[in-house]
Amino acid sequence: MPDPILIIGGGHNGLVTAFYLAKAGFKALIIERRSQVGGAAITEEFHPGFRCSILAHSAGPLRAEVVRDMQLAKHGLKFITPDVNVTSLSPDGRTLMLFRDIDRSAQSIAEFSQSDAARYRNFEASLHKISRVIAKALALTPPEIAEPSGPDLFNLLQLGRSVRGLGKKDTFNLLRWAPMPVADLVSEFFENHLLRATIAARGIFGTSLGPWSAGTSLVLLLRAAADPNPAGGNFFAAGGIGAITQAMSAAAQQAGAEIRTGAEVIEIRVNNGAAKSVILSTGEEIPARAIISNADPKRTFLKLIDPVQLTPSFTWRLQNYRMNGTVAKVNLALSGLPNFPALNGDNEALTGRIQIGPEIDYLERAFDESKYGNFSGAPYLEITIPSLTDPSLAPQGKHVMSIYMQYAPYKLRNGSWHDESQRLALADPVVKTLAQYAPDLPEKILSHQIITPLDLEETYGLTGGHIFHGELALDQVFTMRPFLDWSRYRTPIQDLYLCGSGTHPGTGLTGGSGANAAREIIKDLKIRR
Repeated sequence: MPDPILIIGGGHNGLVTAFYLAKAGFKALIIERRSQVGGAAITEEFHPGFRCSILAHSAGPLRAEVVRDMQLAKHGLKFITPDVNVTSLSPDGRTLMLFRDIDRSAQSIAEFSQSDAARYRNFEASLHKISRVIAKALALTPPEIAEPSGPDLFNLLQLGRSVRGLGKKDTFNLLRWAPMPVADLVSEFFENHLLRATIAARGIFGTSLGPWSAGTSLVLLLRAAADPNPAGGNFFAAGGIGAITQAMSAAAQQAGAEIRTGAEVIEIRVNNGAAKSVILSTGEEIPARAIISNADPKRTFLKLIDPVQLTPSFTWRLQNYRMNGTVAKVNLALSGLPNFPALNGDNEALTGRIQIGPEIDYLERAFDESKYGNFSGAPYLEITIPSLTDPSLAPQGKHVMSIYMQYAPYKLRNGSWHDESQRLALADPVVKTLAQYAPDLPEKILSHQIITPLDLEETYGLTGGHIFHGELALDQVFTMRPFLDWSRYRTPIQDLYLCGSGTHPGTGLTGGSGANAAREIIKDLKIRR
């Protein structure tokens, strides 16, 4: 019987890759070190009776072809898509609500600025056109730079035609916007500070960048490729985000893939320049026809590969690949729904994402603290209350609150995340900031779960605590992700591939990296048959 193709890590990209390999007739085996698959897309109980999307709380959204091919609905996946995209709160008591429906968004914006309401429509129209072109680029395998192949040239030609089809104005916008700070981009369109910050936050989410950092507009554009709504969308899952990866797991197994949990890979064994097997923490060796790592690039090469197998220049480039995270997560079990006085009892406003980051300067100051090794005293927060739309996550009348907090640097200037006092101190500014908008929140907290950047690394396998497996920056995207010459899912070691978010496009929970990698790996495997 032939050796299997091993996939290290059962995160969503690993599951997508395994599905396509199995569907193509190859024997695929996923090896996952934790007791369940899912990676950063998991649902767990964190307090008796309270379940939550422990890390990611919203999908990318998933690529339409991944959802279709894997038939995720048949495997029990049900999306929850509230009409409200984001509710942005301001200290002065005013509230901005942006919706899936552009007309409703414009009506909400008009309460702040009539001119901004008109410009929002213009911005949405341009973003929608540009995002279609970027989406095509994200679905491509990055071309060989030195010697592009015939298919590379054809794909680039098709992409060039798409860019040309934008027309002069939007082609100019695409070329000019990408390197810009997102603060400059939103200020070109809008005068209201709350609206500027609400849209700009999409360009800094999950990054070690502030709104005045060059290239943050590119992050916004990359995320808009999956959902062109300026405010970004909400793609929740009934049962929490883990329902997505559970459905993917079922689809992969139905296609013929095998999954083995509770098995930790500690070494990828290389012989004569080719990956031959993996060694588990138990000492077991599993031979493989090919090995695909869903782990991030640094973990794959610096933790699992004997350094003598890598050239000094490759190792040097890898060590300079930027992936220090700045995101922490706080999950709250609540005795009841907090009261936000500014909303006047409008619970619909709480069904989407709730944002606290009322102006560009607020976001930049939060980032400034992290640059010097401190977590933000007045953090940017993205919050969801998933039990409002999915009561199965909490006991009747009670709720769960999922909070992304920026900025919390991976490396603290004074102290260490290993210190429990630092962990507890992290929750303090989060709760205090929220209490400014929901004064009764503190008294309704039954329990909390605090996840630091170090937890993201040690518990969930995200080196540096970076949720995207590496900074989304101008020099770490497309043909340079993870870096030049090695952006096509292959590696310097024969029969070793990457399929995680550290590869193109790497923009979150979309399945894009896994689908792209599977396409290239299947080509190689068919040639060798």
